[in-house]
Amino acid sequence: MDRREFVRQCMLGCGAAVGGPALRAAEQAGLLARAAIAGPTSNQPGLFWKSGTGTNTICLICPRKCEIGIGERGFCGVRENRDARYITLVYGYPAVVRADPMEKGPFFHFLPGTKSIALGTAGCNLDCKYCQSWEFAQARPEHTDNKYLPPDSLVEQTKKLGLPSITFTFSEPLMCIEYILDASKAARKAGLSVLAHTAAFACEDAIRALCQACDAVNIDLKGFTQEFYKNITGGNLDTVLDAILVASSTGTWLELTHLVVPGYNDNVADFRRMCAWIKENLGPNVPLHVSRFFPAYKLRNVPPTPIDTLKVLRRTAYEVGLNYVYFGNLGGDPGESTYCPCCGVRLINRVGYKIQIEGLNLATGKCRKCGLKIPGVWR
Repeated sequence: MDRREFVRQCMLGCGAAVGGPALRAAEQAGLLARAAIAGPTSNQPGLFWKSGTGTNTICLICPRKCEIGIGERGFCGVRENRDARYITLVYGYPAVVRADPMEKGPFFHFLPGTKSIALGTAGCNLDCKYCQSWEFAQARPEHTDNKYLPPDSLVEQTKKLGLPSITFTFSEPLMCIEYILDASKAARKAGLSVLAHTAAFACEDAIRALCQACDAVNIDLKGFTQEFYKNITGGNLDTVLDAILVASSTGTWLELTHLVVPGYNDNVADFRRMCAWIKENLGPNVPLHVSRFFPAYKLRNVPPTPIDTLKVLRRTAYEVGLNYVYFGNLGGDPGESTYCPCCGVRLINRVGYKIQIEGLNLATGKCRKCGLKIPGVWR
């Protein structure tokens, strides 16, 4: 991808990220266009696998541990057994590339007010019934409009645009782990940060490698019951909790996101248990984003999350003892902003993606009023 095309892609919006009629129209258009797309793919040797029976390969990225024969693929659809070698089809071939505000990550305690090159590939190892990016996350790479953007080119173009970071998001970053590892090496040499937003349904070695390659990670803690994970996401709660503990142990900056789906994961008692687990295992300072759901994919019959529900849950999180709890997908609410947990002064004022630094000293990372050190990466 040349610079002109890279800039154009960065300026484009992602149809899967909008709601209401626009989303439905984009979904219909995507269904019609998909058959005509023959997206380019890679033939890059994969990591995190071992030989299985005969010429089979066994994937070690997530607990599914798909054992597949020659010419076949795992659950994610982007990793293939080719001549008894496990290869990745999405190395250097993102389906979406754009320049997004850091806060859209969402990352609220990492370089606030900056923009990041955000990109995602085809494929996912979950099947969330409310997937916001289903057009490519739930698709095979042959059916997505991929752009050739190998690690060195990605870093070079990001530097030319004057942006400080690269974020792997929209779909599951673990599906392109090889791409991330190589991009991270090139980015760090160039002085860029690398971030990832993951669902963390992963084996220990894979999630540890992802976190060590990144400067910050946001993990979706989608619910706090095994029933929700099994029936709505196709995943496993204990696996995700273990992965979060691994992520925390790496020292990489960590934030969590909980998308609230009415009638599915909005039970206050379950949410309170989740917040208690976060405080006990991660501490009170890990930012938690409590985000509003909008109808999408297979849950179009479910209404948006009531604002009152979000407010009750945010209040519950503070009652449990978490210090930084934010609203997501609720632009303009005071719950988007950052406040000092000691003196209460507003540190960062957020109105949607408009950011104003107020009571936070970016140079020291401290509250200007009381001097409390605010955890995060501020410059």
